[in-house]
Amino acid sequence: MKTSLFTLLLCLSPIYCFSQTDLFSTDDILELRLKGSTQVLFNDRGDDAVYHKMKISYTDEKGEIISIPLKVRTRGNFRRDKSNCYYPPLRLNFSKTKTPPNTLFTGQDKIKLVTPCRDQKYVIHEYLVYKMYNLLTPLSFRARLVKVIYEDTEKGKTSDPLYGMLLEDKEQMAERNQAKNFNRNKIRPNKTEKELFLRMAVFQYLIGNTDWSVQYQHNVKLVVRDSSIRPTAVPYDFDHAGIVRAPYARPAEALQLRSIQERMYRGYCVSDMKEFQAVFADFNRLKPEIYHLYTENPLLDSRYVSTTTKFLDDFYKTINKPKASLREFQYPCDKNGVGNVIIQGLNKR
Repeated sequence: MKTSLFTLLLCLSPIYCFSQTDLFSTDDILELRLKGSTQVLFNDRGDDAVYHKMKISYTDEKGEIISIPLKVRTRGNFRRDKSNCYYPPLRLNFSKTKTPPNTLFTGQDKIKLVTPCRDQKYVIHEYLVYKMYNLLTPLSFRARLVKVIYEDTEKGKTSDPLYGMLLEDKEQMAERNQAKNFNRNKIRPNKTEKELFLRMAVFQYLIGNTDWSVQYQHNVKLVVRDSSIRPTAVPYDFDHAGIVRAPYARPAEALQLRSIQERMYRGYCVSDMKEFQAVFADFNRLKPEIYHLYTENPLLDSRYVSTTTKFLDDFYKTINKPKASLREFQYPCDKNGVGNVIIQGLNKR
């Protein structure tokens, strides 16, 4: 399997270089076919949704079709609601005994499949956010862009290929970083690893995402690499970020923002701006790679590239101007503002 340009960029980063031996080791688009009673699956969206027996298949490097039995169920919250999205996000549950050896899914357990909600392009936009955060730290979820054909064996209908995204399992992400998942709620952000939290929170500011909180692990997972070390916040689920531009995304009313295009720093109060210097330096160092994700991507239309480039420009102007960065990143210290509003979110499946 060839190494893609994005993978090479990752390996040029002194922070981290991915292994080349697993499902997420390349940025080549993986073509999949999900076969079974897909319409029954898509309609099973309640809180008591169950797993449905399916088969997933792909063509390997030798041209052979690899077919794997598995169970699939709907998941999520906002995107699981049929009034919001036609295709619900899915959880793929692979069997340790029924998955053949030496396949792309060998060793996988339960992984998420993000499906298109209103338009396929937003899957690609969100995928690139994951790739961006991968550039910043290995303590991040890996993603693989896929094209999926849904074959309904009961209805005899087959969909057109649709973009989707596979997400690394949280246990796999933690193990890859010699860490363990930390599932306790109500942990205050200032009790997590400070430098890594600041990097994560500035990243959320960069992409225009306010839909997260550490306290309720809303679109954030906590991992701990040692019992004596504070947990680290690892973000995911970026479809409400301004850089993604999903038409259904809205900021929480309590934040008093006009749209997702309006940035707000959602970290805790850090009064000394010198503590942001190392984080800002990381973003400045990775600026060419971050822009490259968008400017050299053939899957993006020129209008989105143009608007995103301007969105990134505004971020870099802010972090490189002392007065602007002071105004934006000291906002949580303003007792009269809404910088300390906690987004509780809803239960995710």
